[in-house]
Amino acid sequence: MTAVLEFRDVHAGYGGAVVLQGVSFSIAPGETVGLVGRNGAGKSTTLMSVYGVPTVRGEILVDGKKLGSKGYEATTRGVSLVPQGKRIFPNLSVEENLLLGRASGRKGQWSLESVYELFPNLARGSDRHGTALSGGEQQMLAIGRALMAEPLLLMLDEPTEGLAPVVIDQLMAALREIQSRGTALLLVEQHIAMIQELADRFLALRSGELVQSGPVSDLKSRAVQELIAL
Repeated sequence: MTAVLEFRDVHAGYGGAVVLQGVSFSIAPGETVGLVGRNGAGKSTTLMSVYGVPTVRGEILVDGKKLGSKGYEATTRGVSLVPQGKRIFPNLSVEENLLLGRASGRKGQWSLESVYELFPNLARGSDRHGTALSGGEQQMLAIGRALMAEPLLLMLDEPTEGLAPVVIDQLMAALREIQSRGTALLLVEQHIAMIQELADRFLALRSGELVQSGPVSDLKSRAVQELIAL
């Protein structure tokens, strides 16, 4: 089975600062993987490497084919990112923000209607500016926009940061629905209980190196807890 995403001996950094050091892993179609580690371990850099934001050495493959140097190529090939901080366009409405996802040119199962079905709050405020929404609704909008690009793999960087427990529950339900539609997930999340509930397995980074992996049940072990503790 061809992996939806594969890293082969990836080194990445910014300027002279090396962040990732020889990272290798793969994600199977429909699989959910949690990426864990302390702050500064290289989790966000791992996600951004797919888009060539840091300087990358090594190979990154999407659906079995090596990515080139163009940052948008990952999106057109089937990888979407929900970045930390949401990055909603303030002068665009909810609907206009969602339609930006269509720039990937991919065809598939997601439409305005299906996103609104997943997130009813967005349907009720479709003509509002994106930044007029609550923090939780903006996160829903960021996820919905990423889905409109019809991803094989959806990457999420700290999606529950700053959100109330009731909103986190809503996001969990939405992510389960996304999983049920066959989309793979790569989830960076300090809320470890979320990874334990959603993920099939985890990858652990320390100082830019992949140091451990395994089933999510291992996240309860003392060794892993010490590895990922803030």
